[in-house]
Amino acid sequence: MNPILKVENLVKTYPSANQTLTVLDNINFSVSEGDTLAIVGSSGSGKTTLLGLCAGLDRASSGSVQMAGTALEKLNEDQRAAIRNQYVGFVFQNFQLIPTLTALENVMIPLELRGEKNIRPRAIELLARVGLGERFNHYPTQLSGGEQQRVSLARAFSNNPKILFADEPTGNLDQETGEKIEKLLFELNKEQKTTLILVTHDLDLAQKTQRVIKMKGGKIISDQNLK
Repeated sequence: MNPILKVENLVKTYPSANQTLTVLDNINFSVSEGDTLAIVGSSGSGKTTLLGLCAGLDRASSGSVQMAGTALEKLNEDQRAAIRNQYVGFVFQNFQLIPTLTALENVMIPLELRGEKNIRPRAIELLARVGLGERFNHYPTQLSGGEQQRVSLARAFSNNPKILFADEPTGNLDQETGEKIEKLLFELNKEQKTTLILVTHDLDLAQKTQRVIKMKGGKIISDQNLK
């Protein structure tokens, strides 16, 4: 079976004063469809940069990222955006909801970007699935942190993504709320057969995935299958 994501010889550098700063150094791995993977490491290890490159949010200095068989480095910005709309869902630490839109409108955005019709029932169904069936007309400021992250989960799954990227999804939540969000994330992931790639500091959360890649100084120092 072809991998849903394949990363080959990936390098990311930035000019810094009189030298070049290497943030990612020759990264190689692939992920099969439906798998769950955590990328862990201390701050500055390169894990969030790697997530951004895998999702096509940024360009590598060299190397290749293939998503569903498409080499992202060969695409322009608009083409990469189209691939993201087609295949990708995102969950961020700081929720990234649009404050002037209701919960329902935030969930509908990916569907609108794809030009889909009759999207309101799908968005309402997803908000009900994450326990916010009564709150869909509320704005983000009227919701708690946990509720905002539930909205972002509903939004992430609204376009039936092939691959979901989650960057510290419980990082801004208290332990109890974080555990509820984790449970929901894995349940939705299983229901929709989505591939999950998770960046986290939380080793307990990482242990719930099938595989953990540990990074240090821009390199992969271990790649462990847990299940």
